[in-house]
Amino acid sequence: MAAYAIGSLTLHNTDWQQEYGTRMPALIQKHGGKILAKAATEALEGQPLFPGIAVLIEFPSEQHAKAWNDDPEHVPLRKLRSSGAAFDLALVNGLS
Repeated sequence: MAAYAIGSLTLHNTDWQQEYGTRMPALIQKHGGKILAKAATEALEGQPLFPGIAVLIEFPSEQHAKAWNDDPEHVPLRKLRSSGAAFDLALVNGLS
């Protein structure tokens, strides 16, 4: 069953983005993931869930998503991202 990593990114500076942007897609692909969306969001009802930029990544399974998140190559990328952004990440399992 597919699983979706949903992130909310609030930028403080963009100094980190070039390196992060060249390295993260390969790490996502390594675990079978695919970026489905990355953009500012619009609340259709209630308060915005993602105040900055939302990112949606599809993985073949929860195990693939967790392997990506736990990959040792992810550690320096998290540190790099945290130098210029606040980030929240959730995992949602698909229906089938």
